[in-house]
Amino acid sequence: MELLKTPKASAYLAEKGVKRSPNTLAKLRTIGGGPTFMKFGAEVYYAPTALDRWVEGRLSRPVSSTSQLPDRAA
Repeated sequence: MELLKTPKASAYLAEKGVKRSPNTLAKLRTIGGGPTFMKFGAEVYYAPTALDRWVEGRLSRPVSSTSQLPDRAA
């Protein structure tokens, strides 16, 4: 299993077109809402598959107009 430390996880996401800095990933580990991660001692690791699932879970369905998106204010 390939595991990525935070800076490499950030680079992996950037290669996929999703720019999230290592600091943002660290903040999301604290407040929640980020990709799942694992710890080995004090080190934090991300599995590429977990990063892919996180991105897929945050994407909307394909739309041709913003009016087709759910109303976030509700």
